[in-house]
Amino acid sequence: MKILLIGGTGTISMAITRRLAATDHEVYLLNRGNRVEDLPEGVHSIVADMEKEEEVKEALKDRTFDAVCEFIGFVVPQVERDYRLFRERTKQYIYISSASAYHKPVRSPYITEGTALANPYWQYSRDKIACEEFLMEKYRTEQFPVTIVRPSHTYDERSVPLGVHGDKGSYSVIQRMLQGKPVIIHGDGTSLWTMTHNSDFAKGYCGLIGNPHAIGEAFQITNDETLTWNQIYQAVAQALGVELKPYYVSSEFLASVSDYDFTGSLLGDKACSVIFKNHKLKEAVPDFKPEVRFEQGIAQTIAYVLSHKECQIEDKMFDAWCDKVITTLEHAKKEIIRDSDS
Repeated sequence: MKILLIGGTGTISMAITRRLAATDHEVYLLNRGNRVEDLPEGVHSIVADMEKEEEVKEALKDRTFDAVCEFIGFVVPQVERDYRLFRERTKQYIYISSASAYHKPVRSPYITEGTALANPYWQYSRDKIACEEFLMEKYRTEQFPVTIVRPSHTYDERSVPLGVHGDKGSYSVIQRMLQGKPVIIHGDGTSLWTMTHNSDFAKGYCGLIGNPHAIGEAFQITNDETLTWNQIYQAVAQALGVELKPYYVSSEFLASVSDYDFTGSLLGDKACSVIFKNHKLKEAVPDFKPEVRFEQGIAQTIAYVLSHKECQIEDKMFDAWCDKVITTLEHAKKEIIRDSDS
């Protein structure tokens, strides 16, 4: 097959690029040309800015594809553009949505593709829902060959997946662990979550490419392993060879005292206990079976991050904010105890 990936070098899409490159498929990447040095041999690069529709048209020329895979569409105008560009160029258009689009607060921890979509906490999720609705309307009215894919928390070798971190990523949390400092965990650490290695995600995703059972359908792709956040942070600490010093803070409090988007990322996503059921994907892709347990994958990620300086992005502002939150709450505890004793 002739397959076009829009993006193709991100956390999710790079694993798909690598997996497809190891097959007989003809693989093209359409992006601005970043990370070209990381691309597998045999992958063709089409350099253009997707925000410039006429530039993309010129770069595509008269090419057509068996599948077009969109990884960087976040708002409706972007998928409207894709519809204009590819409705006559592809037999399948695969859109990456998000499992954060599922109903919040959760009505049941068991999540399937039939779970309602609604998220009052996070604009990112509402935009993804709107994109899905536009594309499915085009499928219903014009048979536009769309497939929706909803990933949850997917990680690779370049970044440690955690619940509470700053705008520059999670490395500051890793530094705190290595320095023996307490790290903030939302809630009491017992809510349920799923971490999916990008290599496992790629197996499920690639099985949907060219799959007639995928047209007009939505699929979630996650690991089958369910973890508490305590287990997640403990696995990270174990990979670092340090003692975990958790400091528990309610998600509502974190959202109310921070400029970080914890309302969306926590209340609208990670603070909610979820258990994903992947029966629909496994029926469409019978050989899909996640193989990377979190403690295995995170050990590889930690080793990579610690050996690659470009992954070690410090965030002194977030580190100071963590210290302030912890100090302030400890002071409040002492004040309450002092008042109750007097």
